[in-house]
Formats: sequence, C-alpha cells, structure tokens
Amino acid sequence: MLPEILNGAGIAVFAASGALVGVRKDLDLWGIVTVGVLTGVGGGILRDVLLGRVPPTAVQDWVPIGIASAAALAVFFFHPAFTALRRTVLVLDAIGMGLFAATGASIALDLHGSASAAALVGLLTAVGGGILRDVLVREIPLLLQPSDLYAVPAVLGAAIVALGGTYTDVAQSVWLVIGAVAATGLRLLGLLFGWRLPTAPRPRLPG
Repeated sequence: MLPEILNGAGIAVFAASGALVGVRKDLDLWGIVTVGVLTGVGGGILRDVLLGRVPPTAVQDWVPIGIASAAALAVFFFHPAFTALRRTVLVLDAIGMGLFAATGASIALDLHGSASAAALVGLLTAVGGGILRDVLVREIPLLLQPSDLYAVPAVLGAAIVALGGTYTDVAQSVWLVIGAVAATGLRLLGLLFGWRLPTAPRPRLPG
C-alpha cells in the first residue's frame, strides 16, 4: 500500500510542477493540463515499459491520469497563490523526484529485479517526467543543467531502496521512506547551498 500512496503523491507533485511551468510559459488551459499530466505520468510509463508492464499503469488505469489532471487543474485555478513560481517548481520537482526514485526502485524489487536494475529503474523513473516536461516547453532539462545536483540525489534515493531492500532484513517500506527523504533532502540542500558537480576545465588561451 505504501508504494502506491507515495507513487500517487509523486504523480501529483510532478504534475503540479509541470503545470506551474505551463503557467510560467503562458500556455492555455489545455497546454497547462497536458504538460502537467505528461510530467506526472511520464516517469511511471518509462518505468513500466522497462519492467515489461504493458500496457503501462498510467494507460491501463484512469487513477494516475486522474490524479495528474486534478493537480494540474488546481494549479491552473489557484496559481496566483504561488508567489515565486520558479522556486515552487523546483521544490515540487525535488519532492516528486525523490518519491519516484524510491518507488521506482521498490516496484522493480517487487518484480524480482536485481539491486542494480532497481537502482537504474528508480533513476529513470525519477528523471523521466521532468525531462519530458522541459522538452515540451523547450528548456534545458534540469538533469543536464550544470548548476544543479539532480541525477545524483535520484541515484542515491534509488540505491538506498535497492540495496536496503535486497541485502538487509529491514522492511522494504522503511527503505522506501528513507530513500525518498534522502533523495529529496539532498536535492533541496543542493539548491539551498548551490552544490554542483565539477565541470571539465577549459583550456587556457595563449597569452
């Protein structure tokens, strides 16, 4: 039950982040809801395809799209309550990323995937919706922006669930919560303190 609850929460917050980007880009109602829904369910669809769960849950069941649509509509009608859209998008995106990284890895373990497979599936679940959102609105995906830690927190959260669920006797639900909190926390700390991975050194020009 816990993975389903956290997965639904991840869909909602990711859809809200996508809808907020649509608001910031001055899209109409259809565009905002479309970006929100695709952001909310994109990572889950990628996860299910990788795990051989076809048709994906988001297509087979109306609940994921319903959750995403409700979140996007809420943003459409109440977005004036958000005073800093960019900051709100980043916070919601961090929460959704953490939830999806952990639940993606957990679902892979439930389907008897290895620890390495679960960690990879968790990572791709976490970043899939955000990449789709940014591509739709023609922005550089957060995954590729050098100023942000994004993939590293997702890998951390997914790896905690994958390794803890595979190699310890602690209940997988415990690792699920720890992984989601760790991924979200590291992402938010990175945003707060400006942490970033090193970039390749530029060659020095002569003279």
